[in-house]
Formats: sequence, structure tokens, C-alpha cells
Amino acid sequence: MRITLAVVGRTATGYLKQGIDEYTKRLSHYVNFDIQYIGDAKNTKSLTESQQKNSEGKSILAALDKSDYVVLLDEHGREYRSVEFAGYVQKRLSSGARRVVFVVGGPYGFSPEVYSRANDTLSLSPMTFSHEMIRLIFTEQLYRAFTILHHEPYHHE
Repeated sequence: MRITLAVVGRTATGYLKQGIDEYTKRLSHYVNFDIQYIGDAKNTKSLTESQQKNSEGKSILAALDKSDYVVLLDEHGREYRSVEFAGYVQKRLSSGARRVVFVVGGPYGFSPEVYSRANDTLSLSPMTFSHEMIRLIFTEQLYRAFTILHHEPYHHE
């Protein structure tokens, strides 16, 4: 099985990219993990929020396979403690899906079509973070989940 983090736009901030790369490398010991970059909407200053979400939504949907299990990282999704998230990851690994895709949308969230395609929504915090920071937070939490599942000393409860 493969886990993919699909993100709208590239990570431009150097220290965040460095952290993401570090946790991506660590994850390679546990799972086939990759980051899929989806083109962001062009000429956004001339687009309404809805138009931007729809444009990004089309790109997100085009990047997904019909067999993917899709989890939106969304402020209105379900929140888990780290140990609970590890259990969630284990359940996804056991589900038989070929690929689980966690999706970070653009600055205005997701289009209705992307919400309709999603199998689940997950919130990493009740607080708001930049879309670039969420990438780092998610990769660290995914790494933490695997260390919990393997009973390794990274996580302290």
C-alpha cells in the first residue's frame, strides 16, 4: 500500500521543506510514502473564492484514481489524538486500499465536488495553520503514528 500527501502548490519556505523532507525520509522505513504536488489556480487575483476552489478542485480530482481512499485535511474534520490517529492509520492499512491519499487544499478549502469524492475528513487541530505548515505537521504526525504502531520510543504518553 502507498500513502500519498496531495497538496495544492509547491512548498516554498525552506525550513518547512527541509522538515518535510526529513520526515518523508524517516517514513520510507515504514511505508511507501510520497508527496504529490497539484498545480494551484492561476491568475487568482481575478478569481472569486468559489472560482478558485472549483479550479483547484478539478486539479485535485484529476490527480486521484477511482480506487483511492481519499482523506481531506479540513478544519471541520474529525480530530484525533496521536495514538488514535495511529489506530486510524492502521485501519486504513488493513482496509485493502491500494493508495490512501491525504489532501491539503488551497487557501479557501475544497470545492463541493472534492468533498463529494472524499471518503473521510480529518482535522489536525482546531487552530488554523498555513497550508505549507500543515504539510510538515502532517508528515511528522504520520511518522509519529508509525513509531507508535511499531512500539518505538519516539512518542511519549
